[in-house]
Amino acid sequence: MKTRPLAVLGGFEFTPNIHEDERGLFVSPLQEDAFLAAVGEPFPTAQTNHSRSARGVLRGLHFTTTPPGQAKYVYCARGRALDALVDIRVGSPTFGRFDVVEMDAVSFRAVYIPDGVGHAFLALEDDTVMSYLVTSAYRSDLEQAIDPLDPALGLPWPADLTPLMSERDTKAVSLAEAEASGMLPRYADCRQWPLPPDHPGLSGAPR
Repeated sequence: MKTRPLAVLGGFEFTPNIHEDERGLFVSPLQEDAFLAAVGEPFPTAQTNHSRSARGVLRGLHFTTTPPGQAKYVYCARGRALDALVDIRVGSPTFGRFDVVEMDAVSFRAVYIPDGVGHAFLALEDDTVMSYLVTSAYRSDLEQAIDPLDPALGLPWPADLTPLMSERDTKAVSLAEAEASGMLPRYADCRQWPLPPDHPGLSGAPR
């Protein structure tokens, strides 16, 4: 399995090896040894989630109130999607930064989204299936949303797709409004990460 740190501190991309023969294929999108080597601790799964989306469906930008917070491990089991994570942890060295990973059922690339980081994805094909492992059970009273189309975020959604969003996501506030209202998680309350010398958080402005 190949591992790549993302521009959002604590986020990682994992690309597994795929075993194929005349019967089909076998793949392990989450492997403990690779996860431990990157993150430094195992992934404590409390719940698994499964979504199926039509082309153009945009889900997010979501996060869970911290505490308790929620980390996610996400991969695409069918179809194709553009997966985005945004650092919304106030006080984080990479606050305001984002990274985007294209996922599909060919590479089975996966992304780890740490506690306090916003997450969204856009389905690029019909019947796109996203599979999630999460570290806490769903509680509607703790679920929060930020507008994924907020110009200040500048997320690179394809211009040729008109996003189909839930009413909740359509009404979500901007990042600036969320920060002003105090709804954003604080980095000090989330899992903190040592900065490698070449990490994007050490130089440059949020992109």
